Amino acid sequence: MASKKYLLLAGAMSLLAASTGFAQVQPNYDALDSSKVPASRMAQHNNFINHQYDYPAKPRDMWELGFHGGYHFIRGDMDARPGFGGGLSLRKSLGHTFSVRAEYIGSFDRGLDYRLRPATYANSTAWSATAARNGGMIVPNYKTATHTASIDLMASLSNILFYKSQPKVNWYVFGGYSLMLADVDVDALDASGNGYDYSGINFSGKRKDIKDDLKNLLDGEYEQNAPSQGNRVQIGRRDDNQLLRHAIDFGTGIAFKVSKRFNIGIEEKLIMPFDDYLDGYNSGAYDASKDFMSYTSVRLNFNLGNPNKRVEPLWWVNPLDHAYNELSSPRHMKLPTPVLPDADGDGVTDQFDREPNTPAGAPVDVNGVAKDTDGDGVPDYKDKQLITPTYCQPVDADGVGKCPDPECCKNVKPACASLVFPSVAFKGSSTKVSSDNEAILSSVANTLRSNPECNVLVTGHAGAKGKKGGVDLSSRRVDAVIDYLADQQGIDRGRFIKQNTPGESSTVDLAPAN
Repeated sequence: MASKKYLLLAGAMSLLAASTGFAQVQPNYDALDSSKVPASRMAQHNNFINHQYDYPAKPRDMWELGFHGGYHFIRGDMDARPGFGGGLSLRKSLGHTFSVRAEYIGSFDRGLDYRLRPATYANSTAWSATAARNGGMIVPNYKTATHTASIDLMASLSNILFYKSQPKVNWYVFGGYSLMLADVDVDALDASGNGYDYSGINFSGKRKDIKDDLKNLLDGEYEQNAPSQGNRVQIGRRDDNQLLRHAIDFGTGIAFKVSKRFNIGIEEKLIMPFDDYLDGYNSGAYDASKDFMSYTSVRLNFNLGNPNKRVEPLWWVNPLDHAYNELSSPRHMKLPTPVLPDADGDGVTDQFDREPNTPAGAPVDVNGVAKDTDGDGVPDYKDKQLITPTYCQPVDADGVGKCPDPECCKNVKPACASLVFPSVAFKGSSTKVSSDNEAILSSVANTLRSNPECNVLVTGHAGAKGKKGGVDLSSRRVDAVIDYLADQQGIDRGRFIKQNTPGESSTVDLAPAN
């Protein structure tokens, strides 16, 4: 019978766990809401709000009132017949994991053996008549009514979830103390008050057939008190027949949330009073174990309290909920002033910088783009002529414009022939323009800028006899002079005419070409 009970229990739990109807509502708990904080913890709440304490105050939570009923039986010295138990409970949280529950269970249990056993182990004169008719042997039976009050410490194992929101299933374990009153009676006499005669029963047959024959023999009155060993009180269906026993209990259960106010649970509870007469028989040498009770129940639990002042029972509230919500969407967290990246250091953060690679020190506008004051297309940090008039544009790569001649001077021809240019001297076989020559060529460049219509004849000298090696050296020096005037001073290369002649090979002469 017990094995079938556990199979039914496992099947019911699987059915409830697979149902989506029990997980529709999630609790809401705001740690910043003072309306659910009791006066005794308001100081902690205020310190938390003002960032003077790191932990929020524990809120008021609801009580849970439960009604339960289910399969009850005694594991004793003989086979148990189906029994029933029922009652109510009241539970209150101590925190998110632990809670305390007070509970009452009333039950009726029956049992019937299928073996002949010595009447001496019954420890009662109730079986005397039946034992006399069967050679001192009896077939024990019992009917036990119990009242059990328990106080249990419970631990919830499902409310600290690191990767989900609020729990929808509450699995718990518990243990505690029980005080039990048990009224144990036996059916030892027939309707005429005589002992039962088992001579018509075949005890070598199948267990089921033996029990069927015994049920037909017994009248089911349970008219006799069970053994009267110690600790009895004058309460019960029969006088002087109430066992008063202390016991320990433990068990486990699982509850499925239907709403914020209601949940359905299944629970298995074992009660151990350390007494071997709950079934009215002590098997002695056959079995030295004590009797205990098993109660498998379906529980309907209701949360009591004003939802405007209390949260759900804390075993339904995830204690990490506030912390994770703050990480996702901070409302109470003290956040530092954000430091935004600015890769080019121009004062405009990368998020808004339209030109993220502006050179260091370059002036920029509000969008991080290098300034171009005169709008000539050359940024200020490159522009050698910061303000170029519009009529002098377009400009060259340095931002320098070419302004047209005034109307009065357009027909005036420059006197190129009157220009005088200096010569450039080189030392040894060098082809590099020295710093002294740079100053000379800078003055030449200024003259050419002032006379844009004049071209220049650049003459190199290959030596007195015009040797081939001298021609090559002379040509390279002419190129060096032209390169400096063109690349460093911005003079158009088209204004230069090159030639090589005999003469002093260490100089390059410049002269007007017009």
